Amino acid sequence: MITSKQRSFLRSLAHDIEPSVFLGKSGLTQNVIDEIDVNLEKREIVKVKLQEGCELTPKEVANKVGEVLGAEFIQAIGRKFTLYRESEDYKKIELPKVSKVSRGSKPAKTAKTPKTPKTPKTPKPE
Repeated sequence: MITSKQRSFLRSLAHDIEPSVFLGKSGLTQNVIDEIDVNLEKREIVKVKLQEGCELTPKEVANKVGEVLGAEFIQAIGRKFTLYRESEDYKKIELPKVSKVSRGSKPAKTAKTPKTPKTPKTPKPE
C-alpha cells in the first residue's frame, strides 16, 4: 500500500507519460493483461487508455487489473488510468520515504522568545 504523498509523486510522473496500452471494444482480454504486466515490469508506471468502443469504466478495469497483477491504482482521468508496481529487475522509480510521524499528531511547538518593547522616540525640537 502506498501513501498519499507517494501517490501524488507518481501522479506527477504520470502526467507527461503517453498511454502505452489501449483497450478496444474487445474489453479486458488476457492479452491486454499480459501487455500491462510486461509494461509494469519494464517501466513500473503504466498509463492505459480505453478507446471509444470499450464499454467498461476506467476505474473498474484498473481495480480488476490491479488485483490480478498486484499493481497500485494511481488515478483515473476521463478514459485513462494509471497503475504502478515496483519492478524486480528494472527498478527506476524511487518513491518518497514514509515519515515516522503518526497520523493526527503535530510537531511540538517551540517556545517563542518574548519581543522587547520599542522605546518611544523623543520629538525633535524645532
